[in-house]
Amino acid sequence: MAKGYLSLVLHAHLPFVYHPESDNYIEERWLFEAMTETYIPLLEAFDRLDRDGVDFRVTMSLTPTLLTMLAKPLLQERYVQHLDNLIALSAAECERVQGDEAILPLAERYAAQFVHMKQLFTQAYGCNLIRAFERFQAAGYLELITCSATHAFLPYVRTEQALRAQIDNAVRIHTSSLGRAPRGIWLPECGYVEGLDHILKDYGLDFFMTDTHHVLHARPKPEFGAYGPVVTPHGVAAFARDQETSRQVWSSLEGYPGDHDYREYYRDIGYELDESYLKPFMHPSGVRLNTGIKYYRITGEGQPKEPYNPEWAAEKAARHAGHFMFNREKQIEHLSAHMPRKPLVMAAYDAELFGHWWHEGPMWIEYLCRKIHYDQSTFKMITPVEYLAEYPENPQAELSFASWGRAGFGEVWLGPSNEWIYRHLHRMEEQMIELADRFPDATGLKRKALNQAARELMLAQSSDWAFIMDAGTMVDYALKRTKNHIVRFRRLYRDLLQGAADENWLREVEARDAISPDLDYRIYRSKQPAAKEGTVLPRQLAGRRRVLMLSWEFPPMIVGGLSRHVFDLSRKLAEQQVEVHVVTSHVEGYPAYEVNLGVHVHRIAAYQRKNVSFMEWVFQLNLAMASYASDLIANYGPFDLIHAHDWIVGEAAKTLKQRHGLPLVATIHATEHGRNHGLHNELQHRIHALEWQLTYEAWRVIVCSDYMRDEVIRLFQLPADKVDMIPNGVETAAVVRVEHNAADIHARYALPHERIVLFIGRLVREKGVHVLIESAEQVLAGCPNAKFVIAGQGPMQEQLRHLADPLIAKGKLEFVGYANDQMRNELLRVASAAVFPSLYEPFGIVALEAMASGTPVIVSGTGGFQEIIQHGVDGFTVLPGDAPSLASHIVKMLEFEDMAKAMARKASHKVATRYNWDRIGTLTTDVYDRVAGPPADALPFDGLAAAATGTGQ
Repeated sequence: MAKGYLSLVLHAHLPFVYHPESDNYIEERWLFEAMTETYIPLLEAFDRLDRDGVDFRVTMSLTPTLLTMLAKPLLQERYVQHLDNLIALSAAECERVQGDEAILPLAERYAAQFVHMKQLFTQAYGCNLIRAFERFQAAGYLELITCSATHAFLPYVRTEQALRAQIDNAVRIHTSSLGRAPRGIWLPECGYVEGLDHILKDYGLDFFMTDTHHVLHARPKPEFGAYGPVVTPHGVAAFARDQETSRQVWSSLEGYPGDHDYREYYRDIGYELDESYLKPFMHPSGVRLNTGIKYYRITGEGQPKEPYNPEWAAEKAARHAGHFMFNREKQIEHLSAHMPRKPLVMAAYDAELFGHWWHEGPMWIEYLCRKIHYDQSTFKMITPVEYLAEYPENPQAELSFASWGRAGFGEVWLGPSNEWIYRHLHRMEEQMIELADRFPDATGLKRKALNQAARELMLAQSSDWAFIMDAGTMVDYALKRTKNHIVRFRRLYRDLLQGAADENWLREVEARDAISPDLDYRIYRSKQPAAKEGTVLPRQLAGRRRVLMLSWEFPPMIVGGLSRHVFDLSRKLAEQQVEVHVVTSHVEGYPAYEVNLGVHVHRIAAYQRKNVSFMEWVFQLNLAMASYASDLIANYGPFDLIHAHDWIVGEAAKTLKQRHGLPLVATIHATEHGRNHGLHNELQHRIHALEWQLTYEAWRVIVCSDYMRDEVIRLFQLPADKVDMIPNGVETAAVVRVEHNAADIHARYALPHERIVLFIGRLVREKGVHVLIESAEQVLAGCPNAKFVIAGQGPMQEQLRHLADPLIAKGKLEFVGYANDQMRNELLRVASAAVFPSLYEPFGIVALEAMASGTPVIVSGTGGFQEIIQHGVDGFTVLPGDAPSLASHIVKMLEFEDMAKAMARKASHKVATRYNWDRIGTLTTDVYDRVAGPPADALPFDGLAAAATGTGQ
């Protein structure tokens, strides 16, 4: 009986390249080369396996663009001409290499291969490869899945309507081409973004593939890691590709395709032979191109290339297939011993790797399927549909933005070479929604124009163009295609608004950009009641507020509580139908733009980040923020207001307010005066002045406690009625979620009999950690089984370690470093007391987190802590900076456990009812309403006069 499963997944895709107006486009050869070297060889391998009774399973995505091209009679005809040219060239080669005993057999092999391929294509397949794939699907060997309609990188599609159009048309094309609806989807570039799953589910898609790190970083951490699917909140299964199988095939250093006996891809006669000889067979442009005729093997590095030996290559393919199978056996044996179900190893690849780049790839797949069938019993091949049928119940998890591209996110498709396209694409999306709302039930020529506008938008969204721009190959074609689709869309938009569609021009465009014949433009309609024809529609949905939020911190950049506050607030506002755009600092390895839990996040870098002082960096960051946000407002406005968090972004907030006439709301999270108990040097005075400036420029000022309200009114001479107190909050579910056994967690930090006294926070003077350390000896005198655990990082770390050396030596105090959310939750679960002895604390979010987790809390009686904790009821407050006062209350908390638990229960209830983000979000939107009134409808796009000035960079 099999112990586990292997799922082999091939992603077959090419961008839509179709030029009925000319047969001189080199890019058409992308399809012809893939058919010759990948698709037909794979079909031949499947056919041999079927004839020999080998029970194999392969999952294969045939993208809508590829299906559309394979079905085009004109491309089928041109492919036959391509084969005829190869047959003539290979015949000439047989004449040219007569007498060369090493090369002649290879030339004859190519000649026979091309004749055979033409016979297969024209006779066995009837010039339509789709029917051949369909036959293996009907036999149960292939699971054919779809992809987005034009291979758009979905995380960078801005509107739900445009996302739905990509999925709707993908399902339409797949179903009409293959006779059955797809059960799964290969997300282009494995790009996923929160909220996409509910659209996939609406179209009957049960699963998608994603990258390993995407699933491993899901929330909560998946029970089966990458070796079983997780289910998204809307019930779609996500399968992660296995890193080890990817490395064995893809790695440039250790992957199979680099073996010395395999055919050398780069030694093609199209580049090596005399041009006069090749001219009769060359492209009319005279450009040298791959012919597919290659006579040499890879050989060793630095050695002269030796002739290719097909027998050696076949032997290596068989050996590598056996090696791959052996590794899967060992892998699955190990996994099955540690999992309560049969593990699934997903080996996912671009289909074109096999045959086109790795000539022996289809042969390797055939050998692998045979060996799995005949030579072992440890695992079986399976499709995702079959695995879900065997295991219909799977752990649920939330997935964030990720891809299988460079660095795991979206930098390939949004970088210096291609970022310019998105201001056009996003504007086109909103214009398409405007058209669909303005003409809800168009007929005749107007309907044709609307449908074609939607096609132009989708074709411009193809991720292939941005990928090519990033890669730096065939860039001219990618630029031309992108700009052409943008220009055609703009003309259609203008003609529709003016009621002047050009029927002849439209007919030409329909013939050229002929994809998705069943497309219905009405999928772009907003959820508003349809407007009457002739009315002017806003680009922003009525009643939906749009806020530009500035914060130098945003996850994953977490320096203090500001980052968490902005994240939680913006997420909750998005849930409450506020469109929030957060402009924040660049973080290496994270996308410049993403939609995170409904929040639009824009990460920008300061103009000069190295070798500058802190204040110079702040200045540079504000310049970059103001410039970027101005473009954002100009291209995607209007925005209703700006919400700035703390003084670091104050200059940008001031500039944007004055430049664009927008109301400004400022949240002051702490003051320089409060942090330092006064202003003692020039830098502190400078920061204080910038804080004052921000509160002066702001229409409303938000603070998180009554203590802070009094402080900012006093320090900045603010009118009392200008300041709003909105408390901080905590997401209770995020704090209490812990997966591991409490005893196991406790054992990491303390002996079984010890009681953990916990501090979590930044190691800076105002947090009072030195007071806690000074109290420790008195605590240990009254409670010898106490153990102090300090979690956090900061500039006082070494100083505090020195102070705590005697306690560390006795094993009674431990610094455990920065605590992420998971570690924080684990520590709170096993702590007997959480202690926050701050000298200055505007609010104290970490105390709320401890209260939410049910941990007994002790705080100093300062700032916002006094408002959170009622002494002796739901925790203890102690004198700030007083170690004896702190020690006596810690001992009391540890001695009287029932009392501590009772206070903790009351504290937890207080957090759930008073400090929840639903309430905080509502209070914040009330402030927005006061400064901005009801959400402003945007003006309509004005006929594209400005937009039409240049379609490129």
